[in-house]
Amino acid sequence: MAELDDATADIPRAAPDWLARACTAAQTRAMFQRGASGFVAAAGRQHAHVARVCRDLLGVTPTAYVNAIRMDYAARQLTGSSDSLTEIALDCGIENLSHFHRLFKARHGMTPKAWRRRYQHSVIQPI
Repeated sequence: MAELDDATADIPRAAPDWLARACTAAQTRAMFQRGASGFVAAAGRQHAHVARVCRDLLGVTPTAYVNAIRMDYAARQLTGSSDSLTEIALDCGIENLSHFHRLFKARHGMTPKAWRRRYQHSVIQPI
């Protein structure tokens, strides 16, 4: 679970300040709920330029970068809350539940339900 907490560690030192700021901003729920458009807005550059620099320095598109953050957030929510899958998907900014399932499985190798079954039991629940 520790790897879910430090997504900004992947920002290369050579990244321009605007990209580093956008990557940091993308970690906030208000920003990642907006998706790639929120990431590009935080970068303050044209979409094509942001996409090109992201692919060059991060190895992914802005959409893939934001979706990874969303799915890591979803994994934490599945482990630490009793919210429904629909609530978690909406909280991530994803309205289509089947799309949420596909993204989650691509990121974590299992469905959200399987993730919850596997990891939620190890979380201490308050009495």
